[in-house]
Amino acid sequence: MRYANYVATDQHGLASKLRLAVVRLNRRLRAQRTNSAVSLTQVSALSTLHKCGPLTPGELASKEGVQPPSMTRVIAALEEFGFATRSPHPTDGRQAIVELTSEGSSYLQDEITAREAWLDKRLAELDPEERELLTRAADIIDRMAGQ
Repeated sequence: MRYANYVATDQHGLASKLRLAVVRLNRRLRAQRTNSAVSLTQVSALSTLHKCGPLTPGELASKEGVQPPSMTRVIAALEEFGFATRSPHPTDGRQAIVELTSEGSSYLQDEITAREAWLDKRLAELDPEERELLTRAADIIDRMAGQ
């Protein structure tokens, strides 16, 4: 049995330590944002459109875990920024298709570049063994998150 010697108190300690580390890292990465006028919810919707391609507002809301009326407001804001467009659905006149614009894609890439530049600097301060350990940890965290 792989975890036979892993007692509940150790598990709680690890869970707490990992949660705090992830929260702190996330906070530091968010601080690297290039444009704080765009909300994190809007950035998340842009990321989903980038990853999944054009979606209906309902599909986007589902993937983001929000209610459709909330997503409608997010989409309207993204359209105002010029980061997304809405066009008629090709087969369902009641639906629309939301798509990332080239400006939205460029904005998203700038956000990613800024955050990864900061992270690259921090990683460069580590020794090779620590970077290898973080590589393995990233794979494990992705697996835990269901990615």
